[in-house]
Formats: sequence, structure tokens, C-alpha cells
Amino acid sequence: MIKVSSSRSGSKTEDFLTRLSKRRYMPYLDGFGIKGVDALANATPKDRPETAQRWNYRIVEKPGEITIEWYNTEEEDGVPIAILIQYGHATGTGGYVVGRDYINPAMQPIFDEIANEMWKMVKR
Repeated sequence: MIKVSSSRSGSKTEDFLTRLSKRRYMPYLDGFGIKGVDALANATPKDRPETAQRWNYRIVEKPGEITIEWYNTEEEDGVPIAILIQYGHATGTGGYVVGRDYINPAMQPIFDEIANEMWKMVKR
């Protein structure tokens, strides 16, 4: 449990906690979700347009945490294609397709922007 107290009113901490309690951060998180979807769609190899079109996000709220989850719904025989592209996979003929790290480079600028913007919100 985290307890925050202040001896003066109008502190930045109180203002920040009030904004949090009113869920004023949701438009920011939605914006980051959309940016992440766009980044992933643009980074997905061009020979897989159906995979690029199947990126989406959801905001998951649990006690004490909020998470943006990006996911891809393109599957073949129940196997997520985006993961096969990222990490590689065996072929049905005994070969192997090497993975292509496209997710991490696409998302790193989004993660950096989230950290910077959330820090700005804390400091306001």
C-alpha cells in the first residue's frame, strides 16, 4: 500500500492524484495505443499485409496497475503469425525461417514517448 500525504493544499502530487482518480489519463493511453498499432502495422513485413492489418490494442486496468497490450489476431492453424515472423519458425518441409525483429524497434519510440509524457503528467 502506498500512502501519500501533504501538509499544503494544491501540491503537484495532490493535483496528479486527482487527475488519476478522474481517469484523465485515458485519452493519453488511447492515443499511445493507436500510435503503437500504427507503428506495428508499418513495421510488419510488406509481404504480410493481412498480418499488418490485424494489429490492435486494449487497455487493461487491474488494482494498482494499468497496461496497454498490443496484439495481433492473424493466425494460421491457431498459431499467431506475428510471433512466427518475429521469432522464426520451422517449415513443414524440414527447413527453418529465421525471425525478423520488427516489433521491438517499432515499439521502442512509443515506449520512450509514454515514459516521457507520463513523467510530464507527474511533474505538472
